[in-house]
Amino acid sequence: MIKIEHLTKKYGERYAINDVSFTVERGEIVGFLGPNGAGKTTTMSILTGYLSSTSGRAEVDGMDILEHPTEVKKKIGYLPEVPPLYVDMTVRDYLEFIYDLKCCKLGKKEHIKQICDTVKISDAMGRVIKNLSKGYRQRVGIAGALVGNPEVIIFDEPTNGLDPKQIIDIRNLIKELGKDHTVILSTHILSEVKSICDRIIIISNGKIVADCKTDDLDGAVRGNRRVLVRVEGPRTSVPNAIKRINGVASVSVAVDFGDGSCSYLVESAGDIDVRKPLFSMLAQNGWPILSLEPVGATIENVFLSAVGGEV
Repeated sequence: MIKIEHLTKKYGERYAINDVSFTVERGEIVGFLGPNGAGKTTTMSILTGYLSSTSGRAEVDGMDILEHPTEVKKKIGYLPEVPPLYVDMTVRDYLEFIYDLKCCKLGKKEHIKQICDTVKISDAMGRVIKNLSKGYRQRVGIAGALVGNPEVIIFDEPTNGLDPKQIIDIRNLIKELGKDHTVILSTHILSEVKSICDRIIIISNGKIVADCKTDDLDGAVRGNRRVLVRVEGPRTSVPNAIKRINGVASVSVAVDFGDGSCSYLVESAGDIDVRKPLFSMLAQNGWPILSLEPVGATIENVFLSAVGGEV
């Protein structure tokens, strides 16, 4: 659905983005992550036609944004970090204005009602926007982005400045929208990506540094593998025996259950899988394994590893 190839934007000698390439399939919800100033907003602005690139190519549904700007913009709904609201208008007047501005051909009354039902602002249609809470204003901005039923929706920091309840509401709304639209969520809030997105793309200093499915976070970060194993056996002997297994880097007691069993966090060196030798050693010593589970890489690990921070 979206294809970006070697996209570059320069301001003088400074690169805002440098040789950025990625694709987004139809129906995906993709989290576009990066530190402040990494190039997220620049990339989104180019993709939506608000900003021109220095070089490279961006396509939406097979159409180049420079060769077919009007057609591409019809396919994209965009919510900037600060929603472009006319705060002296009522919600209804604003959405009707956006409808006319986009030259929408759908039935106006029915289409706007459907959007308001979707984003749950039907009860505020007659209210002036400046009198709404920030959470409601954000919903009105999302409603404006949905006018025209675009195939692609791009959110730039959609929960910035909201309270915890409003954040949860907007996240749930984005999940629902992802059922019928291709969604790009540009953010620096890691928990949002984990809870919403199918895939993450990380940009740092204007370059793509990571691209993986959220279900594949373990393979996205280089470093040690960890397992959490609960063992029934002497607390002093078990960790010492585990440490002697080839490839084990460290062992620590995670939980002492007080019933003769403990959970141990076992970290292996590099990418070594120690589960089989761990099982064999414990069996030979007659120490039952009550549970064993891998401890996956967190999205914070992935982010810090990708942007060069210390994990």
